[in-house]
Amino acid sequence: MDETVAEYIRRTVLKIPRDEIKMILQKWGFLSEAQLETINFHQIKDNISQDVVQLCEENSADIKQAAVLDIIYNNIYPNKRIWSVYQMNKTGEETEFFDLTDFKKKFKRLLRSALKNVTINFREYEDNAIWIRIAWGTPYTKPNQYKTSYVVYHSQTPYVFISASVLRSNLPLLCQALVVASNYQDIREMELRSHSLNSLKDIVFKRYSQNFQTYCPRPLTERNVAPETVDLRIIQENRNEKERIQRLNREVFGDGPQPKIEFAQYKLETMFKSDPKMDVLDKKEPFRCLVKFSSPHLLESLKSLAPAGMADAPLSPLLTCIPQKARNYFKIREKKGFLPGSFVSP
Repeated sequence: MDETVAEYIRRTVLKIPRDEIKMILQKWGFLSEAQLETINFHQIKDNISQDVVQLCEENSADIKQAAVLDIIYNNIYPNKRIWSVYQMNKTGEETEFFDLTDFKKKFKRLLRSALKNVTINFREYEDNAIWIRIAWGTPYTKPNQYKTSYVVYHSQTPYVFISASVLRSNLPLLCQALVVASNYQDIREMELRSHSLNSLKDIVFKRYSQNFQTYCPRPLTERNVAPETVDLRIIQENRNEKERIQRLNREVFGDGPQPKIEFAQYKLETMFKSDPKMDVLDKKEPFRCLVKFSSPHLLESLKSLAPAGMADAPLSPLLTCIPQKARNYFKIREKKGFLPGSFVSP
């Protein structure tokens, strides 16, 4: 077995939590159960990794087998990467039969015709997900197995989830290979990325059900209150307001947990509204700005704003519609002016 392959297998094993090493090696299937029984999984991970490498040497493991182990690891721990969503498009509504063998052949042929030093590995999963691992090289260097791109493609949908390598220059080539192999016409990046691959799938596959704002706030009416009942009324009003906020939050965000989105970007365009006599602007051109939100869990952060008293309830639809807008793929533009609370962030 090549030394670089042995070192790669060793490092992959070291990344796995010790209690799950045996389970992942069993999923890998390269080592027999009899061989796995010879490993003491209660020792330190470095010793476990050395034992695994020794058994792999007996089985003459190559880079293909090492890559399969890496795919299994990334499938179990997808949150270790940052994923971006891409949507492919084709003319017409015709549905074509998907041939996995043909897809693999076209994908590998296009990449290797443009870049000789590249390794490509596939693994299919039960949910129609095809996991693709690409290790990139250059015309003069071998593929770097430690800087890989991952693609998750669901064959019955136009959506592709990509975790790109450091070499962004290879991304157009990767996208071209996906479009050709899957018989689409073009591919575009959606304004949606996250560490949570499952949350991204929930949004684009419409597995996430979010209610949409239908509530119109009404102004409070003043009433004369007897002095002796002021304290009790204040307590009751506070309680009612808290219940109102909880109800509106539930109507907008639903009862379940929110998809884990870490980044959202708005491109806004509005016209200044002022007294014509002031003549603030010489030219009637729209004011444009770019607003970016980032958080370890953006939607849960937005959901907590009103209960925490940091924003009025209900929140602006400009914020609560993030999953829907992202799924429909277009950059959110508001041409009627800024809405109250649009830019409140935790």
